[in-house]
Amino acid sequence: QVQLVESGGGSVQAGGSLRLSCAASGSTVTHYYMGWFRQAPGKEREGVAVINTVGNTNHEDSVKGRFTISRDNAKNTLYLQMNSLKAEDTAMYYCAAGRPLMPWARLVPSDYNVWGQGTQVTVSS
Repeated sequence: QVQLVESGGGSVQAGGSLRLSCAASGSTVTHYYMGWFRQAPGKEREGVAVINTVGNTNHEDSVKGRFTISRDNAKNTLYLQMNSLKAEDTAMYYCAAGRPLMPWARLVPSDYNVWGQGTQVTVSS
């Protein structure tokens, strides 16, 4: 059974950068789609960026050009590089993994059945 642990969150000023990491254990995630999702207080969980097993990515429109998802299968780790952070990026960020349902990975939380506990990102303006 796969377990996911996020790290790298914190507080940063607008315009700053953070790099989130998600370490997988219990099983290799090579054959899983993986993604980053976020949830702000009072809002639904939303997809930020996802990546399929061969490295094809899909980023939510508001983070395109600022965030980059990547994976290192040798280290069983998922990353999210976040640059030019904005106050509206403030949220709890979750790592997720799921078995492939189609050729591309979707920004849909229900496609993913393994979740980490989350790491808080706070951006002050």
